Amino acid sequence: MRNRTQPVDSPHETRGKGLPLPALLALATAVFITSLTETLPAGLLPAMSADLDVSESAMGQTVTIYAIGTALTAIPLTAATAGWRRKRLLLTAVAGFAVANTITAVSAYFPLTMVARFVAGVAAGLAWALLAGYARRMAPVHLQGKAIAIAMAGIPVALSLGVPAGTFLGGVLGWQAAFLIMTVLAVILLAWITAAVPDYPGQRRDGRTPMLQALRVPGVAAVLFVTLVFVLGHTVLYTYIATFLDRLGMGGSIDLVLLVFGAASLVSIWIVGAHINRRLRILTIASALLVAVAAAILAVLADSPAMVYLAVTLWGLGWGGAPTLLQTAASDAGGESADAAQAMLVTLWNAAMAAGGVAGGVLLDLLGPTSFPWSVLALLVPVLAVVIAARAHGFPAKRVSTSS
Repeated sequence: MRNRTQPVDSPHETRGKGLPLPALLALATAVFITSLTETLPAGLLPAMSADLDVSESAMGQTVTIYAIGTALTAIPLTAATAGWRRKRLLLTAVAGFAVANTITAVSAYFPLTMVARFVAGVAAGLAWALLAGYARRMAPVHLQGKAIAIAMAGIPVALSLGVPAGTFLGGVLGWQAAFLIMTVLAVILLAWITAAVPDYPGQRRDGRTPMLQALRVPGVAAVLFVTLVFVLGHTVLYTYIATFLDRLGMGGSIDLVLLVFGAASLVSIWIVGAHINRRLRILTIASALLVAVAAAILAVLADSPAMVYLAVTLWGLGWGGAPTLLQTAASDAGGESADAAQAMLVTLWNAAMAAGGVAGGVLLDLLGPTSFPWSVLALLVPVLAVVIAARAHGFPAKRVSTSS
């Protein structure tokens, strides 16, 4: 009998003893494209708003509509496509990015651009709900955490290198070229996936996934709560980091600060990948504590640039591995309902991102940018409390073996 925590992605499907790096790097590239497609407009807003004849604040909603597309469709589309073969579903999601980014590049009308961004968000919902389970499925049991970490490495690479590079290319070649380059990457990735990524059957032959049933599985609700609140806190600060730094007189150092954050995030992913199989609980607590310490430093010692860089380093070390930790925890807790748990995690993640932007704007208007780190601290208190309390399920002291 299969252990409850064993995903339908049964380990016996993985024949080799090592990690299939070409396939996992293809997934990491898919994560990179997903993350960069979401955040690229942030660096191109002035040029995009000028060409499409809308305000920068209106153009900023291209990021919001992307998150809304993901949040609204991740659960129903995951349920509807649960019976699809995994490679077919992954190729469909990547093709969606190619189409959406192409339309964004050639569109001369703001409403059409918003439709394209919504479609990109829909493709992201499919991809995010699929990628962690796909990475697990490719790896032997003792390397599943490391496999997810490799796949999730695309996030900090996109944020630390992709956005600045896209912004630079947009300035040199035009913002349309930046989105067309994203299309070219997606087309290359389609060929890469076809050649290197193994195929697996869907979870249920009838194509249905019991979403509400997953909520009743012990530990799933705890993981989802931590995801929602942790991402909300991070997003409030990250979305308005430029505004916060301007308040400190460090507006000219935004690129360097983000580079430090991204480099620390990559180190975090490496550490998490190396130890997640045996230390998921400890790593999750450490992740929240590091971000809390970073927020505390920014709250009381931000007058010193050196302390700001220290805080950003700690923030990256705490946050970089968080997607891997939370997705692994959701898959472990979900067991037979792992895909359903992942779909809900993706939905809450993007809802938190959208809410973080709104909440940050409200805080900025009412209390000013100095309120951001204090808000992060306040949100991390219940995060730590739930992680510590979920010792039996969700974030167990000892991970139950995923082998049969």
